[in-house]
Amino acid sequence: MRIFELFRIAFTSLNANKLRSTLTILGIVVGIFSIISISTVISMIQTSIEEGVSALGKNTFQIQKWPVVQMSSAERRKIIRNRKDITLEEFYRFKERLVEAKNVGGEQWSFGRVLKYNTNKTNPNIQLCGLTPEAFETNDWVVDQGREFNQRDVRSYERVIVLGADVAKTLFDYVNPIGQEIKVDGHKLLVIGVLESQGQIFGQSQDNFALIPITTWQSFYGKRGNSVNITITSHTRENYDRLIETAIGHMRAVRKVMPGEPNDFSIRSNEQMLTQINEMTAGVKIGAFVIAAIALLAAGVGIMNIMLVSVTERTKEIGIRKAIGAKKMNILVQFLVESVSLSVFGGIVGIVLGVLIGNFAGSFLDAKAVVPVDWIVIGVSLCVLIGVTFGTYPAYKASNLDPIDALRYE
Repeated sequence: MRIFELFRIAFTSLNANKLRSTLTILGIVVGIFSIISISTVISMIQTSIEEGVSALGKNTFQIQKWPVVQMSSAERRKIIRNRKDITLEEFYRFKERLVEAKNVGGEQWSFGRVLKYNTNKTNPNIQLCGLTPEAFETNDWVVDQGREFNQRDVRSYERVIVLGADVAKTLFDYVNPIGQEIKVDGHKLLVIGVLESQGQIFGQSQDNFALIPITTWQSFYGKRGNSVNITITSHTRENYDRLIETAIGHMRAVRKVMPGEPNDFSIRSNEQMLTQINEMTAGVKIGAFVIAAIALLAAGVGIMNIMLVSVTERTKEIGIRKAIGAKKMNILVQFLVESVSLSVFGGIVGIVLGVLIGNFAGSFLDAKAVVPVDWIVIGVSLCVLIGVTFGTYPAYKASNLDPIDALRYE
């Protein structure tokens, strides 16, 4: 029997019992929907976070006082709080040692600043960063107008500033910002550049900051109580991991950390942050999979039940088909096709609903829409597996019916 004929018979049989077929596939729909919807939301969140995390720059990592995520014991947190700040002097000594790196930049951050130009002013949520010129490249910051500052600006404590795209838009509606003078905490600064826009993540602007020379920043806010973050870029991906180990060794020497003692600084890399994100979402995925597994198991039992009922109802039909030449394999394949069709159809409905509702839920977090192709493939594979697993026994039972007994069945 041709395969398309098997599918035609299968769908004719399922269509003849619409209510029963619908109730049977409902469990498949719920199970696959649970997997796909949650996976879609998590994928949306991860994609948005990955884009934000990758702002460090390609092949770039950071050495800083504080770990990115603090999920440790109270004793461990106390040790971290007691770490010494990384000073600008330590940064320069470290930079001299790490000759293997492509770029080594330093930066310090201050939050909640207000920038003013004439009567225009920003909200008190601007991040002001003091940095060395190398940090432009390590952070993938590209100047759209004007110029970035240089080593001379840093050495001379120049009062110059480079604005993020949103800050420039807020302060200067129709005025060219280059060459204009603005105020930050009462300090006058000359605008020498505006950065290219970096877009948004979770609906939050990534252009709401401004940059000044690190020495100027320290003259405003002091050296004590403000740790320097060091960003390092490797020449290639191949020597990236080796450079991290080399940098740790040099930083331990600069900080005079004794052999056997733990590092008194933390490493932040894109890979490390993504690993932590995956660890945090792993529990949610496992929970969704357990819920889906229970629903799919119940659905599989339902499919087996309906197929056994179908075999009983169509006993005489099976006898007639065998009497006119149908082989065991024909009957076996026919009922397996019906079982798999039920399962896959329910899976497709669950996948469509899961992607649509998952993206709708993720939109409230201002995350970008995604289609989790890997989980869709897993979902379809599970549906086929369930159809084959729970349809095998009814199909085997149908294929082994005695044609004479089947013909006499009422």
